Amino acid sequence: MPKSKTKLFAGPRLRQLRQREGLTQAALAGLLDISLSYLNQMERDHRPLPERQLIALCERFDLGPAWFTDTREAHRVQALREVLADPIFKDAPLSLAKMSDAARNNPDLCEAFLTLYRAYAFDLERRDQEKESSPPLEPYETVGNWVQEHKNYFHELDRAAEDFYEKLHVEDGELAPALAAHLLARHGLEIDRDTTMEARGLVWRIDRQKRRILLPHNQPPESTLFCLAQIIGQLEYSPLMSRIIRREGPRDSNAQALARVYLGNSFAGALLLPYGRFLQTAEQTRYDIDRMRRHFGVSFEQVSHRLSTMQRPGQEGIAFYFLKLDIAGNILKSFSANRFSQARFGGPCPLWNVFRAFATPGQVQVQLSQTTDDSVYLNVARTVSREGLTYGDRPRQIAIVLGCKLSDAPKTVYASGLNLEDSSLVVPIGPGCRACVRDNCSHRSLPVSGRTLDTGNDARGVVPYRALPEKR
Repeated sequence: MPKSKTKLFAGPRLRQLRQREGLTQAALAGLLDISLSYLNQMERDHRPLPERQLIALCERFDLGPAWFTDTREAHRVQALREVLADPIFKDAPLSLAKMSDAARNNPDLCEAFLTLYRAYAFDLERRDQEKESSPPLEPYETVGNWVQEHKNYFHELDRAAEDFYEKLHVEDGELAPALAAHLLARHGLEIDRDTTMEARGLVWRIDRQKRRILLPHNQPPESTLFCLAQIIGQLEYSPLMSRIIRREGPRDSNAQALARVYLGNSFAGALLLPYGRFLQTAEQTRYDIDRMRRHFGVSFEQVSHRLSTMQRPGQEGIAFYFLKLDIAGNILKSFSANRFSQARFGGPCPLWNVFRAFATPGQVQVQLSQTTDDSVYLNVARTVSREGLTYGDRPRQIAIVLGCKLSDAPKTVYASGLNLEDSSLVVPIGPGCRACVRDNCSHRSLPVSGRTLDTGNDARGVVPYRALPEKR
């Protein structure tokens, strides 16, 4: 594990972990081979968390080092800023410092508040529609928060997929024949193509009576690979997924079902791109996604998604965030191993290069961006939509964006030719207009919520409405 240049104070996270595992301070101190008083001082942030104890905690509780940083608190603060921008809170303004203190020291209370606000917002929407509607899709958010807490990496499952790959007889890098041979030898299942699969909205189906795995006839090779890996995960590693969910997963039955789907996809990605081999290739190619996808015979999206999971204790890759959006700005997937947090309420910022990618299909767009917490990221965006098969086919327009901190940018090929010291190249982006505090942005579509508007007649800016300065 690389040495950290700054001391890691992780008192609230350490205390949260101990309470979650039902351990006393004495018991945890014993596991870490430190004194009770030393642990007590760490939990009160009077002492930093040493690297040796950090490694021990990660190995003992299957966590990544980033779990102990302030990344999750940064995401929570962003959510609080968005919620408190609602005009309903205009008479109770909270400073950024107070929100940060709340997110760090009272995380459960903050989550309860955010849950309550979501219920309130849904009720307002239901009343506006003047009809009964189904409850909001809280299970998706529950699973998303659970995955985020683990930095999109589940050690046991990732290791199992890597071990499976190493035991396969993969000749000349051709993984698909090896997976097909395994499914036939182990489960007696043959691969067959079905011309009706796409019309029925299916990407694979097991016909147990005829001992066949049915796949669409026009499925791309990389999609076939992923499907076969998914099937192996379901047939052979379902007990492991059940243990992970039972031990630390969500409690709601719908959320558990979605968590199982996520773990199945995670296993498939880890099987196609085994951690050690993938990380070595990423570092050798300077994270060149196109070179990596050709090397492993997978898609641009599959490589990008896998890059957001590289948080194995002691073997961490660059901490990326990964988002997948459609052309309307709907977020289809969102994972982050760093501080980046997308808007939870409202659409994403139009200055983000992921939207520019739709104007240049298939081409990589690189951008330096600065979020409202002053963090600067290197963003790589590209469309990943499939081409239409017929004149009447209307494939969904999809793009992805992968981002890392500016300090990690020189490790990637995408920083080549960029002057990372030139602040004029950095594009300021926000969490969506409603919560964005940048008053002078010419792309603003509506005023920031929760602040008094200055509509005086003595001056008129680029944006016809300006907000009075935020109270500190």
